[in-house]
Amino acid sequence: MNLLDLLATFTLGYPSVMATIWICGGVYFYLHWERKQPKTTPFQFDPSAPAVTVLLPCYNEGLNVDETVQHLFKQNYPNMDVVAINDGSRDDTLARLQVLAARYPKLTVLDQPNQGKASAMNNGLAHASGDIIVGIDGDAILDYDAVGFMVSHFVASPRVSGVTGNPRVRTRSTAIGKIQTGEFSAIIGLIKRAQRIYGMVFTISGVICAFRRQAIEKIGGWSTDMITEDIDVSWRLQLDGGQVRYEPRAMCWVLMPETLRGLFKQRLRWAQGGGEVFLRYFTQTMRWKNRRFWILMLEYIVSVVWCYSVLALIVAWLVSKALTPDEWPVTGSVLSYFSSILIFISFIQFSVSFYIDSRYDRDILKCVYWSIWYPFAYWILNLVTVIIAFPKAMTRQKGRLATWQSPDRGEPFNEQQADARDHR
Repeated sequence: MNLLDLLATFTLGYPSVMATIWICGGVYFYLHWERKQPKTTPFQFDPSAPAVTVLLPCYNEGLNVDETVQHLFKQNYPNMDVVAINDGSRDDTLARLQVLAARYPKLTVLDQPNQGKASAMNNGLAHASGDIIVGIDGDAILDYDAVGFMVSHFVASPRVSGVTGNPRVRTRSTAIGKIQTGEFSAIIGLIKRAQRIYGMVFTISGVICAFRRQAIEKIGGWSTDMITEDIDVSWRLQLDGGQVRYEPRAMCWVLMPETLRGLFKQRLRWAQGGGEVFLRYFTQTMRWKNRRFWILMLEYIVSVVWCYSVLALIVAWLVSKALTPDEWPVTGSVLSYFSSILIFISFIQFSVSFYIDSRYDRDILKCVYWSIWYPFAYWILNLVTVIIAFPKAMTRQKGRLATWQSPDRGEPFNEQQADARDHR
């Protein structure tokens, strides 16, 4: 086996190994915890439930904010208020929020210049009254029991600093939207389950998350200079000794890009954010007291190396085609063997994750066909964005305010738009 054979073995074998790890972790999470959990929150009629403040940062959400707020105030949680922060929107978001505030006494509206989501969250935190802080995006629909499910983790253990919920894709009118539905189940959901089992969660989902107020204030709130504030706050909470948990019952229906351009911009930001967090906190994670981070760090480093190894293999193929058009520099048996394994493991991964997630989202089974395109569409997209984003993360100026605009978002799936609760 020559050097290129080894490179091909790594580029095809690594996804298979990681998928196997995710499957094992996800299955254990489901069997050990998930399937035993009650389907209703214990806080529905409990007036002594911890006080919760929902922070709702909004930037140009005039088309969505009415629906988001209306669903928020249908929560089956007895002790909750909402602080909405208009982050310098250029549309009618502020006017709509002010109308909603007149209708809902427990809605407070703040207005600030456009300074980014992290700044808006910090502003909201300063005006919050709750001991538990929940964050959602201005275009999201929160399931009616989601707050109670997340709060139960803070009540159960004082070690819990943060809880990440279960984002569900509302936009399923195009192939890209349907593929993302499978991705959030088979990839993101399964990874979070596995990471929770193995000790550290790489990132809280910023679109649906909850924090112990004391913990978030101890670390100084959200970093305003990080392009992905959710990844950053996840790492800092865990570096401070807190525990981050995944709660699949806390569902939140979100709008996602349905064009390649919008999807590319979103994933490029995610990849850059991961690189920024890795570079900033690498030294801290290497300390012995943070050794639980080492597996997570190793997985991230190897995943970045994998992206560049794929690029190297492609370059080798192009050079080979130019010099010896009739020869492929990698043994055909290597490609055939590992490709077959990868396809088989991917099938197992999607089957397991769709089975688990179908208890929350019955319509997910309609997207099974589109999920087979995931390896061809998303692996290529993700490796391209990492290759581009990591150098950007290395050169981005520390302290520079992180502001960004949401990419295009498709049309919501009508049944979910009508009533998010029906999909539990």
